[in-house]
Amino acid sequence: MKTRLSTKLFLALMSTMILLVLAMAFANGLSFTRGFLGYINELAEQRTRAAQPRFVDAYRDHGSWEFVRGEPHVWFQLVRPDAPSADDVVRFTPISDLTGAVFRISLLDADGHRVMGYDDVSEDALRVPIVVAGKTVGWLATTPLQSVTEAGGERFMRQQLASSLIVALVALALAALIVWWVSRRLLGPVRQVAAATHRLAAGTYSERVGVDSDDEVGQLARDFNQLALTLERNERMRREFMADVSHELRTPLSVLRGELEALEDGVRKLDAESLQSLLGEVGMLGKLINDLYELSLADVGALSYRKQSVDVAETLAQGVAMFRERFASHDVRLELQPPRGPFQVLADEGRLQQLFNNLLENSLRYTHAGGLLRISAIAVGGRVHIDFMDTAPGVAAECLPRLFERFYRGEASRNRVSGGAGLGLAISHAIVEAHGGTLEAKASPLGGLWLAIELPLEVA
Repeated sequence: MKTRLSTKLFLALMSTMILLVLAMAFANGLSFTRGFLGYINELAEQRTRAAQPRFVDAYRDHGSWEFVRGEPHVWFQLVRPDAPSADDVVRFTPISDLTGAVFRISLLDADGHRVMGYDDVSEDALRVPIVVAGKTVGWLATTPLQSVTEAGGERFMRQQLASSLIVALVALALAALIVWWVSRRLLGPVRQVAAATHRLAAGTYSERVGVDSDDEVGQLARDFNQLALTLERNERMRREFMADVSHELRTPLSVLRGELEALEDGVRKLDAESLQSLLGEVGMLGKLINDLYELSLADVGALSYRKQSVDVAETLAQGVAMFRERFASHDVRLELQPPRGPFQVLADEGRLQQLFNNLLENSLRYTHAGGLLRISAIAVGGRVHIDFMDTAPGVAAECLPRLFERFYRGEASRNRVSGGAGLGLAISHAIVEAHGGTLEAKASPLGGLWLAIELPLEVA
């Protein structure tokens, strides 16, 4: 049988409180007992020294101790407490009257033999000499109290123990109430997170936990909600990814199948045009597979990079030169503002060329005829800023953060001629991050899309 965490916490705290109460009770009892007995013995010593002068006067009057031997009345007159003063009467009855000191005082003669009083004089008894005319004629011996046996002491002891017991019980009751509230208050949210985690592990990614505190438990709930949100988004992306991959692979395969069946049935002749069409579909399929492979390598950090000192301005100019003819054929103006370079970066030149080609291809696919793509590069604060800004069509603001997701395209259409597979920007983003830079999508001042790249310059 499993023990709940709240039960464990309750038992642990209650056990601690009980041990503390018992330890305090033991310490208080020990201290009280020793202190009380010490106090009584101290009062008895004071009582004995206060009675000594009367014994000196009595011996001087009688010349021996025979007048007191066997005379209880005389004895109690000699050891009686002094009459209280006016201040004592106002305050309280002298405590020494209740200590039993009178019954523990013994009178010994000069040889140490008992004359009167307590008959069991202990070795550790306090002995006060009785000196007359410079000669010790006897002793007043007070046996210390080793245990509280007198009625007043026992009664006082019982009252103290009863009071201590009541205080201990009240303290334990309050401690139990506080521990119960703490365990319920603190562990309630933890139980909710545990139950939600169990449901999340079962695949319910929409599970969320309410957050009503700013402490560590509240932070745990917020982290759980973030985890659930991430898992839900990743699961949705995984399903979309599988659907997109299936779609992108099925389309060229369907075209290839149709072309081959047409050739097989004799509907279409095997000539250069048909071969060119087949090679185009095969090339598109091969590019898609290669892009997927590169993304999988980027995910596990296995995408190879051979970094060296590269002039990014020169690499950018080479990429623009390769695309000028294609842009001109689509009636899109390609404008490269002269860089104030060179800009040396530690990078893989081939990967940088792939990055620029992907961004140029993206603008070429989407920019309307008669439009413009403006490219600029400038160094600011140890980083080179490369901007690709084109004209309409633009991308909705809510779609901009998702442009670097796989298979995502800003348009809803699945037209493969204009939209491609939607992997170019995802690969570009991975390349930029591998070089310690950033790639951000913004709304272009020209009315289209603004892709802003930042790469760290090489340290001399």
